[in-house]
Amino acid sequence: MRSFWFHLKLRTAIFIFLTLAVIICFFTITFSIVNKGGGQRVFERQRLTVQHGINCTAIYEMEPVELGKTLAIRKQKTYESATDQTIAEATSGCDQFATGMGYDAIQGTEFEREFPLAYSFVVHKDAALVERMLRAIYMPHNIYCIHYDLKSSADFISAMKGLARCIPNVFIASKLEIVQYAGISRLKADLNCLSDLLDSEVKWKYVINLCGQDFPLRTNAELVSDLKELKGRNMVESKRPEGKEWRWSVHHILKNNKSEYYETPVSTSEEKSPPPYNIEMFVGSAYFTLSREFVVFVHWSFLARDFLAWSEDTYSPDEHFWATLIRVPGVPGEVPRSDPEISELISKTRLVKWSYLEENLYPPCTGDHVRAVCIYGAAELRWLLNYGHWFANKVDPKVDPVLMECLEEILLEKRPQLQ
Repeated sequence: MRSFWFHLKLRTAIFIFLTLAVIICFFTITFSIVNKGGGQRVFERQRLTVQHGINCTAIYEMEPVELGKTLAIRKQKTYESATDQTIAEATSGCDQFATGMGYDAIQGTEFEREFPLAYSFVVHKDAALVERMLRAIYMPHNIYCIHYDLKSSADFISAMKGLARCIPNVFIASKLEIVQYAGISRLKADLNCLSDLLDSEVKWKYVINLCGQDFPLRTNAELVSDLKELKGRNMVESKRPEGKEWRWSVHHILKNNKSEYYETPVSTSEEKSPPPYNIEMFVGSAYFTLSREFVVFVHWSFLARDFLAWSEDTYSPDEHFWATLIRVPGVPGEVPRSDPEISELISKTRLVKWSYLEENLYPPCTGDHVRAVCIYGAAELRWLLNYGHWFANKVDPKVDPVLMECLEEILLEKRPQLQ
């Protein structure tokens, strides 16, 4: 009888131990990091929605109690992001990294594989956030170019090289820039990636450029479905200048007497010549969704090349280059100059919430503001997913970790199941 009770207690203890082990594993996503000494240690990614019992469907439904939990988490400031060094070390063992982070298990449907996409990332910090965005949009049949700022830290650069080494169809741009805010280098960074992407073996249909604080609002399959509806047209913001002519009407200086880049281009009183070929100027965003045919035109066209050279000494040329070129008569996917303006609310590429337009064009920011741009909070989950755009800017787990976790969860649930 004693033997029976002993075995019963032992089985109960084993069951409790295994249950706790499963719960702990469920709380964290783990992957192996190979240390310099040859051993291994485990990095644990926090899952605050699990730890605090947060239901993302309830967040989507705007249930007050559930939203209250997210505010409590933000006040506690318990989120800890992996450092650039951690990501660099994690990618020193590619097999462990690809398996641990689930890249090797990601597959697309035949519908998606028939319509491959390309991406240009222009990034400069927070390797963990870049990796998280990459994993959210990754498909092995797509192609991804990473351009890191030459001013970036050594650990960040090492982490980006690690991602490119460990993940198929991810590579570093062959030519890198020292990126200056509002300078021509920001535009050239994307152009460098576009050139490399054209040379890749992947015959992608559309290319999208992103920064380090963007995050998808659609699955790859949903995005492909929307892009097919464009039928070769581009998705680019393009509006009349409305007082921004100063950006290109005078010469701007990029460097000082020591050949060091200014923080931003400095305007002068020296007037510039009009744009070449009598190009009519439009303004918009640095971010785009472009067809392959249009990118080929930009790469080989003398008009585009001369317009780029003319834009070298303008202010924030990335915000007029694409907006203007899509209006040039005869370009692939042309938007006629007589067509209505394409505002950021019409262009689906990126959803940005400006503080000065809140409560007019969209609801107030529930996260935080940086330079008049909203970093979204969890209470905006429903609005973000239902507005119709493809990517959100800006998302940062250091401001609200629950929003990103819920986006990841919902997008994963919506991925089409392979037959």
